[in-house]
Amino acid sequence: QVQLVESGGGWVQPGGSLRLSCEASGFLFSGYAMFWYRQPPGKERELVAGISSGGGLTDYADSVKGRFTVSRDNARNTLYLQMKSLKPEDTAMYYCGKGQRPTIVYYGINFGDKGTLVTVSS
Repeated sequence: QVQLVESGGGWVQPGGSLRLSCEASGFLFSGYAMFWYRQPPGKERELVAGISSGGGLTDYADSVKGRFTVSRDNARNTLYLQMKSLKPEDTAMYYCGKGQRPTIVYYGINFGDKGTLVTVSS
């Protein structure tokens, strides 16, 4: 079955950087678009970024454009999210998700179970 294990979260001061990773197994990683979502405390889950199966196309929420970069290593079955210039409003549990197609389509996404917590504060 699909398994997605997120890691790399932690505490960071405003303006700092973190890189999240998502190790995938149980499916042909290179065949599907992948996504990062986040859920801030007390709020609903929201899109952060998406990347096509080959990595050639990406999409970002307006709130993270220019600060976050999504990438993938299909040889390692791993998805990444490089986060820079972090702000307190980036504080959230971050989840990776598997799409249903090679292209970026926002439905039917399978999410990891646990996520990784990012806390941005001074």
